[in-house]
Amino acid sequence: MVVEDVAIEVETSRSRRPQTSEVLVLTVRPKASEAGRCSRCRRRCPGYDGGDGTRKWRTLDMGTTKTYLQAAAPRVSCAEHGVVVAHVPWARPGAKCTYVFEDTCAWLAAHAALSVVTVFLRLAWRTVADIVARVVVDGRDTNDVLAGLVRIGIDEIAYRKGHRYLTVIVDHRTGRLVWAAEGRNQETLGRFFDELGAERATLLTHVSCDGAEWIHAVVREKAPVAVICLDPFHVVMWTMKALDKVRVRTLTAAGGKDKHAMWAVRKNPTDLTTEQRTSLATIAATNKALYRAYLLKEQLREVFQVKGCAGRQLLAGWLSWASHSWIPEFVTLARTIRRYRDLIWNTLDQGLSNARSEATNTHLRALTKRAYGFHSPEALIAMAMLTRGGLCPALPGRAG
Repeated sequence: MVVEDVAIEVETSRSRRPQTSEVLVLTVRPKASEAGRCSRCRRRCPGYDGGDGTRKWRTLDMGTTKTYLQAAAPRVSCAEHGVVVAHVPWARPGAKCTYVFEDTCAWLAAHAALSVVTVFLRLAWRTVADIVARVVVDGRDTNDVLAGLVRIGIDEIAYRKGHRYLTVIVDHRTGRLVWAAEGRNQETLGRFFDELGAERATLLTHVSCDGAEWIHAVVREKAPVAVICLDPFHVVMWTMKALDKVRVRTLTAAGGKDKHAMWAVRKNPTDLTTEQRTSLATIAATNKALYRAYLLKEQLREVFQVKGCAGRQLLAGWLSWASHSWIPEFVTLARTIRRYRDLIWNTLDQGLSNARSEATNTHLRALTKRAYGFHSPEALIAMAMLTRGGLCPALPGRAG
């Protein structure tokens, strides 16, 4: 890049306090060896508009001075990509900002609220979202995020009201988000395996997920070698829901109004307060059905604490106890767990859970709260890949 000229434009605001806003324009030109190339494939192409077309690119500001690079960037006619703007070495194809400006914007978006970024860089909300999308696409082109996958976690998360979901896939080895798309069905998950490819799908050894049958069906078809492990958190949540039903049913029938009863039976025994311990002792003496349901919940938690062969034996005892407990909610739960017993055995043997996926989901929820301006899942996915997918660029000038 060669600097040819410098021009400064001054704009005076009409506020009570006199202020000046300077705009610095640097006229530059690419080297002769880089001129006349397609911005997409970098091939030399014939000119399309006879050398016309002066354009500006926003670059890093100098204090309070907006700075632009200005150059003659005529369009060229590419046999593969059609009529496009000629390649310039300081900006991405189709961008109106330079590399250093977009990388700075993306880094700030990953570490600060978008409302702060828009004010600090004097950009529109959509401009920031477009910059993040371009940086993520560029990062995906230069980094194969699907390479080396062996153990993955598959989960879904609601990103907006109205049953709108994202399917997210996390690499257990690195903890990074490697893929995300709108929807939660076999077609959505099938797109991931199409991008992964049949050869790399055969390298998958373990897949952690919840009890969704649409996940199990696609994994068995696309990655038959992979061992499916049922997430312990979801199994315990099934138990919690059954326990809540028993609590509501029994306390309503007895006419009790113990305000500590809910947390007394839900919380871990070591985390109970004095009032909750008293409530649990009262339940043990007066509400035998609820207390048995509480013990069943604790034993199922112990199954995943023990793991291995001992965990299998404890699970077999739990299934027998729950099936003969005369508690309708837990009899139904026992049938469900028996249906998924082989997948739970895989979890006990391999010690794999969806904890990394749940951590990613928590981060995505924080992103949606931090940026209510996301009107499309693509913008949210781009932000997620930027912050959790390892595609955030280093802050220019501070890579070391």
